[in-house]
Amino acid sequence: MVGKEKMEFLHVVVRRKLDRMIAVWYLDPLQLTQEYKLEMAQVEAKVVVPESVLKKRKREAEWALAKKQELEAAKKKSAENRKLIFNRAKQYSKEYEHKENEVIQLKREAKLKGGFYVEPEAKLLFIVRIRGINAMDPKTRKILQLLRLRQIFNGVFLKVNKATVNMLHRVEPYVTFGYPNLKSVRELIYKRGYGKLHKQRIALTDNSVIEQALGKHGIICTEDLIHEIMTVGPHFKEANNFLWPFKLKAPLGGLKKKRNHYVEGGDAGNRENYINELIRRMN
Repeated sequence: MVGKEKMEFLHVVVRRKLDRMIAVWYLDPLQLTQEYKLEMAQVEAKVVVPESVLKKRKREAEWALAKKQELEAAKKKSAENRKLIFNRAKQYSKEYEHKENEVIQLKREAKLKGGFYVEPEAKLLFIVRIRGINAMDPKTRKILQLLRLRQIFNGVFLKVNKATVNMLHRVEPYVTFGYPNLKSVRELIYKRGYGKLHKQRIALTDNSVIEQALGKHGIICTEDLIHEIMTVGPHFKEANNFLWPFKLKAPLGGLKKKRNHYVEGGDAGNRENYINELIRRMN
């Protein structure tokens, strides 16, 4: 009997509460909504959040903030770098044009005086290996390894000095070399350029690769790298070591006589400015 009375009492209470809610809804829906929110807030206040969850939320918020700040800093730096790279490329273009015009002017002046203008000795060489290891003595093989010419049709840049000239005399039958112009240097680096980063061969598809390796020397983009190689600048050694040896294709039209010197109608040895024509065929 007690249970039945209790059930009836609860039924009456619930019924009264529902009647009150319906009455309030018809009179003032906003008041009902506010009362509901207040009740829910009281319920949520009674729920205890574990300490580990609070720590995790705080940690995630800190990580999100740090990542946002890092992205903003990277975006700002990228914008500054783009502006700097554009200005440098413009400056290099003017420098190359000025040098070219200066040589033309000197040639004209020499011609007017009835003489000839002799251009200054080249400071940069490009060497291509054209023969394999057959009948090669150990010293020649060692020099080719020092020059990083381990495979046939590999090519590297080299600074002209007494030591390099002496080495080239020893390996002359196995290589051909000459003086590359700006167009050849630019095409080689843009088309077949790979860098050495963390002992890995990385394609130069992004300036960030160059900046990571050579940023401490002020070389942050491809145009900086081309300028340093072309002018044989103060950091030529670092820039050249960063460049992986160029893997060229067999020359279009083939080679004439690899065993003969270039001046004898062959391919080996110094071909001076005609190396640019060979680079076009192999690039």
